[in-house]
Amino acid sequence: MRIAIPAETEADETRVAVTPETVGKLIKLGATVVVARGAGQKSGIPDAELAEAGAELAEQAEVARGADIILKVRRPSAVELATYPSGAIVIGVMDPYGQTAALQQMAAAGISAFSMELMPRITRAQSMDVLSSQANLAGYRAIVDAAASYGRALPMMMTAAGTVPAAKVFVMGAGVAGLQAIATARRLGAIVTATDVRPAAKEQVASLGAKFVAVEDDEFKQAESAAGYAKPMSAEYQAKQAALVTEHIKKQDIVVTTALIPGRPAPRLINAAMVASMRAGSVIVDLAVERGGNVEGAVAEQETVTPNGVRILGHSNTAGRIAASASALYARNLLNFVETLIDKTTKAINPNWDDELVRATLLTRDGAVVHPNFQAAA
Repeated sequence: MRIAIPAETEADETRVAVTPETVGKLIKLGATVVVARGAGQKSGIPDAELAEAGAELAEQAEVARGADIILKVRRPSAVELATYPSGAIVIGVMDPYGQTAALQQMAAAGISAFSMELMPRITRAQSMDVLSSQANLAGYRAIVDAAASYGRALPMMMTAAGTVPAAKVFVMGAGVAGLQAIATARRLGAIVTATDVRPAAKEQVASLGAKFVAVEDDEFKQAESAAGYAKPMSAEYQAKQAALVTEHIKKQDIVVTTALIPGRPAPRLINAAMVASMRAGSVIVDLAVERGGNVEGAVAEQETVTPNGVRILGHSNTAGRIAASASALYARNLLNFVETLIDKTTKAINPNWDDELVRATLLTRDGAVVHPNFQAAA
């Protein structure tokens, strides 16, 4: 059994799909682990550490040769697919929504492609939940980035020269990223408020010492799907919530937006008028900028300064801005999933194609798109 880890080819991708820790554990599963030279460089993992853990090193063009399993961070490009053996299992964050051509390319390459972000949110799969592991770090980094751009201190400081008031931080969306942003801002001494359309979020926000802000009407009480995701809200509710947020946001120093709905463009939470109402020096961090953004005026990979002096941060790979931690968690997510595909007795690859984890994440197999959510498009 040969497991290959190529270097990521996207310029903005700093993460890698393996660490010395997971190399050792993959070897114990019976695998020969081959890693592309320099694959871990951007995550602070030198080749020497991977080799010391037992990995073989290969050039990028050769790393996938003869591989049974290929571990990736992002979906492989057409150039990468040309180097992958037909029949290989390829696991990564495939971003399949609206990517008909890419799905067809993976099917044509004959690979079994698994999309880790489709992992069901059930107890058994918690250790494989890449959305949670990466969002957790993104929420933390959002506050760190905001604090770096904000020209004042976050905690209240009482000095002989006078008192510095605590910064007011407003987090929009109290999922994994939002809750970590709340916790981090609280640790730094800020006064934190938060909002979310899911009723369960109110208690979670309060448990972290933040105040919950939302229009709590009948629609709000029904606003969570069975899978725990936020449902799209009616135009009427959005208008009421926007009015509440409009008044609240005027008084905030830092705003972090985290709202994403799988398979849909990011909902617009902050418009230009709201941005214009904030005082000079305020900071907005848009964690949804890769999906069109929650904030009007947010631009991917840029810090935009508005005419009234508000800074809008649009980093599109926020978890990747703490690459070492992000890679460590992501590599463990992959390891835990790979373990389910291997027979512990024979140490051979033996996927149970009827397993609920496999069925939920498998996109392509035997030359076809097999995931029911994407078959029609492909």
